[in-house]
Amino acid sequence: MRAAVMDMLNKLTNLFQQALETREPTVNLLDSFVDHWKGITNYYIETTDESRPVRQTDIPWRLKQMLDILVYEEQQQELEETGPCLEYLLQHKILETLCTLGKAQYPPGMSQQVLLFFSKVLSQVQKPLLHIINVYRPVQKLIRLCGLPHAQTEKEEALFLLSVCNRVKKDPYVLNYILEVQPEATRSSSSTTSDDPPATAAAAAASEGASSSPSPSSHDPPPVPQATSGLVHILLHLSKSQKSRVRQRSLESVLLLATLPGQESGMLLAAHTPLCELLVQRLCQLYSLIPSTLDPVDVQSFPLTTWREQFTKATSEEEKQPDPDTEHLTSFVCWLDYCQDLLIHAPKNLTVKLAKEIHHQWLTGTLQPQLLQMSEAGILLHTALLSCCVRHTHSPMLLSELVPFLLGSGTQPERHADTHTDSHTTLRYKLIQHCDHISDEISVATLRLFEELLQKPEPSIMGNLVLRNLAKRAYTSPSTGAGGGAGDERHGDERHVADVDTLDESEELEEDPFFSDSEFGAGGEPLLSLPRRPEESSSSSSSSHTQLAETVNSFLCLVPQEAKSSHHVQGAGYDTYVHDAHKMFNECTALSLDWGWPDAVADDSSPTSEFYEGHFLQVLFDRIARILEQPYELNLQVTSVLSRLAAFPHPHLHEYLLDPYISLTPGARSLFSTLVRVIGELMQRIQHIPNFTDKLVHVRQELMGLGEETMTDQVVLLRGVIVLEEFCKELAAIAFVKLPMEEEK
Repeated sequence: MRAAVMDMLNKLTNLFQQALETREPTVNLLDSFVDHWKGITNYYIETTDESRPVRQTDIPWRLKQMLDILVYEEQQQELEETGPCLEYLLQHKILETLCTLGKAQYPPGMSQQVLLFFSKVLSQVQKPLLHIINVYRPVQKLIRLCGLPHAQTEKEEALFLLSVCNRVKKDPYVLNYILEVQPEATRSSSSTTSDDPPATAAAAAASEGASSSPSPSSHDPPPVPQATSGLVHILLHLSKSQKSRVRQRSLESVLLLATLPGQESGMLLAAHTPLCELLVQRLCQLYSLIPSTLDPVDVQSFPLTTWREQFTKATSEEEKQPDPDTEHLTSFVCWLDYCQDLLIHAPKNLTVKLAKEIHHQWLTGTLQPQLLQMSEAGILLHTALLSCCVRHTHSPMLLSELVPFLLGSGTQPERHADTHTDSHTTLRYKLIQHCDHISDEISVATLRLFEELLQKPEPSIMGNLVLRNLAKRAYTSPSTGAGGGAGDERHGDERHVADVDTLDESEELEEDPFFSDSEFGAGGEPLLSLPRRPEESSSSSSSSHTQLAETVNSFLCLVPQEAKSSHHVQGAGYDTYVHDAHKMFNECTALSLDWGWPDAVADDSSPTSEFYEGHFLQVLFDRIARILEQPYELNLQVTSVLSRLAAFPHPHLHEYLLDPYISLTPGARSLFSTLVRVIGELMQRIQHIPNFTDKLVHVRQELMGLGEETMTDQVVLLRGVIVLEEFCKELAAIAFVKLPMEEEK
């Protein structure tokens, strides 16, 4: 029994061994690939129902099997080799035939299947393909079939085009094939091949080897591009789709093309496609769609938004109905951000053209007429929109176009006699004038615009608005010399608020009972005792420490005690301003770190012409001079702009805006001398207002939300006094932060 079992096992072992030795090889990949293709072509030969949807046939399944075979075949071979299945696909123009069948939509829905098949072949087959004529020709044809009116294939088209652009990103040298760009010498001899009817194409495909085809690696000059059917035009058309996924894929595709490495790719896109023109046309269109009913307050508070955020919001808030007005603004801001992404990452020759198009079409052609219009409502809205655009500007290339557009390119000191009729300075003049507009809302909006500009990393902004007029220090009297800055060591009895010849009323103010010694401390000592820093312990630094205390106290004590109210409420002390001043000074210092500003005031003792602070500072000083009669919000904005200017670490700015003891040239005024005049006017008004301090404290509490709203004719004055006190504390804090830094330089 045991022997019989062993004999049976031996026989089974021999049978298994023979089976292994004589086993037929696995299914041949090429035969399987050909069978699936024949199954597709036989459908067209045998079917009689032309209305049957493609999803009810085996065509989608067979296409998937063919794709899987191509991918598997490639995985088993070296990348440089062309497998028999891929060779068969190329030699028998399968892609060409599929493209024709997709165009005919036979059976119904075939175009979706063809687009998906092309997308997966281009994304899953790793071997370079787009330089092969029997690949790029049908790809070109399929691209032309995208973006047609009333098409139901947007989703598949966007996926296909994204696959094409991803392949171009891997092989940038094929960009000219995809864009259908060719040398002028061969352009006249090239032509677009005509598409065959579906039946003819299917019959030809069924007859294997009936026609010969060029080698897979052979090249053929691409046909002449059509202005309205090129890849770029179609992608930007799809970017207007109602489907967020389609829009996102189309924009990603354009970004892939525009950021191809090398100047050759940038030149192809700039010279042979309407990319720049279409992008800026869309920018202008979206800007024009922003409704005139949009509230400027909503524009001013519009958050920083990137172009990709619109797609994440679209998926998370599909059921939420967006506000139409805000939706238009969002679309414009996102498109502006998208253009900036291209300006940052695209080759230089492409970005230069795009920036020029933005300047020509949008800034000059669309935005400038809106800013120069006569309608106050229009000026207000478009100034707010411009401020929003400046806040969203992060591209150096766009900023380099935006700043000269707004401010011109002047570098020489301004003069009183300037006519401002030059086309390059008209807009600058108008914008600065709008800071002193009859409409307080326009003034506030324009001041916010300049505050946004002052936060941008562009040195020409400060140079154009302020520094070119302070460069020669013509604001100082000749006797001051180069040492008249904040770091100059002078005896206390030699210091004065302003030059006697130019500010006669300053002497009267010092003799006024409201400016008695009690306001500045007994014996003229500073009211504020500043802590001495460790490095200031030596006697050599005692003078600079005293000067710092005197400078700070000059601003802190400028507002008389009767007009102060901060000590009556909590959280309004000077210390809070020091913290904020540190933050703003650090921001301004980081911003101007590479601007090449001098470390000390210029030593220029040569005779200078009459000093003019420039149009911008003139308007700001005029506004400060009227701080007691202007709306609260306007006063806050004026002082905010001046505080930011004072925080910049330029020695001339520090001297002109923060040195109370500067000796001014005849006819000149500084920020401190302007404030002194305001204080003189304030003290005259106080005498005619009974219970002034009580009313002032009540208004401050109201502004802090601690009391009921005050309804009185004097509320504007009282709020102005509060802003004036806070502004002086802010300037004192900035001086406290900056002065040691200036001395270290």
